[in-house]
Amino acid sequence: MRLRVISTALVLALAGCAAKTPAPPASSLQTPAAWRTAAETEQGAVVQAQWWQAFGDPALSALVAAALEHNGDLRIARARVAQYRALVGVAAAGQKANVFVDTAPTRTRQLAYNGVPYVTNVYQAEFQASYEVDVWGRLAAATDAATATYQAEQANADAAALSIAATVASGYLNLRGLDAQLALTEATLKLREESRDLAKRQFDVGYSSRLEWLQAQAEYQTTAEQVPQLKRSIFEQENALSILTGGNPGPVARGLELVQLQAPPVPAGLPSELLRRRPDIARAEFNLIAVNANLAATRDQLLPSFKLTMVGGVQNLKWHDFVNAPTALWRLTGAIVAPVFEGDRVQHQTDAVAAQRDQTVYAYENAVRTAFAETDNSLGALARLKEQAVQNDARRATAAETLRIAHNRYRNGYASYLEELDAQRTLYNADVGRLQLKTRTLVASVDLYRAMGGGWTARP
Repeated sequence: MRLRVISTALVLALAGCAAKTPAPPASSLQTPAAWRTAAETEQGAVVQAQWWQAFGDPALSALVAAALEHNGDLRIARARVAQYRALVGVAAAGQKANVFVDTAPTRTRQLAYNGVPYVTNVYQAEFQASYEVDVWGRLAAATDAATATYQAEQANADAAALSIAATVASGYLNLRGLDAQLALTEATLKLREESRDLAKRQFDVGYSSRLEWLQAQAEYQTTAEQVPQLKRSIFEQENALSILTGGNPGPVARGLELVQLQAPPVPAGLPSELLRRRPDIARAEFNLIAVNANLAATRDQLLPSFKLTMVGGVQNLKWHDFVNAPTALWRLTGAIVAPVFEGDRVQHQTDAVAAQRDQTVYAYENAVRTAFAETDNSLGALARLKEQAVQNDARRATAAETLRIAHNRYRNGYASYLEELDAQRTLYNADVGRLQLKTRTLVASVDLYRAMGGGWTARP
């Protein structure tokens, strides 16, 4: 009993030799009870892992699948996961015994005491086994730090995959919006051409002035100028999508038209649920676990380490005796190593890792706040875009009626062509606004699904 008491007191005394760890900062994170925007959510709707399929466009699904398989940045992220998985094995190896084998046959020619040279052969084979007893858990903490870092890299690769999928989906939807704008502009250009030709004929017969013909010509040229601009944007968008999918710049296959694409339903959820549904938050959490384990390993460097070493082997001066009846040699050593004075190096290292821990705490809180803001912004964007679409429908209806009246007045000679031209321009702008609102609503749905984690679930 006395020996146990002395041993316990000795362990406690040695444990007190560990470096002092500064206290972590108090958390300032507060989870809101609900989102600021009361969005129209659909009960039972959840964010699936392959959420992009909810748009119902096979071409979009094929693009995202190609990007997840061939994207260069994502392949780099997966290679980093493999790297850190291997580093876990490196850290875990420190908790196991190390065994080395050494064979060193030696032939020596030297002088005897009487000055006569002679040759000596020494045949020797030796193995050495060493093992560090992890009394304080320092090696286990280093393994835990490596494991958490590996898990953080896994979450980082998942976050990269989610970002790439959302970027491809947004790029494709923007591409379909540009396609729709180009089709509208080309159709409008044909109408402008007909109006210009009509104004030219009326000018030729003296029914209208040269000013009206020039105005029609200018409006035609203005519309024609937009066609190459849209084609350039489409060209660049196609190249960007091709690069994202791991290919060379080139055309992109299309699926549904813009008017056929429908935004998926808004899934219901609370802010607190978001903490387990975003890979970037999981990455920040694993980073915090890793730095805490690294802090424990750094703090315990001042504690003594216990190592057992065993050396064994065989030796003889003749090869025949070495093979058949060698002489066995062995040595068993137990060592206790503890730093006595290092100029407070370990304490300063501990303080540095503690400061790194504090930074990781703040980074985790920032990641959570960013997730809250992104989700709330996406919900607010969908709600405001829906309201804006209602006003756009009313504006377009008014513009269409204005054009009908202006056309009748111009045809019957009660107004100049300038009125009809202005009404045409107003209706065209309303139609362009409608297409842009449709595109922005679809992209906002992608942003919402990305903000809500894209159906991500933590790996076991």
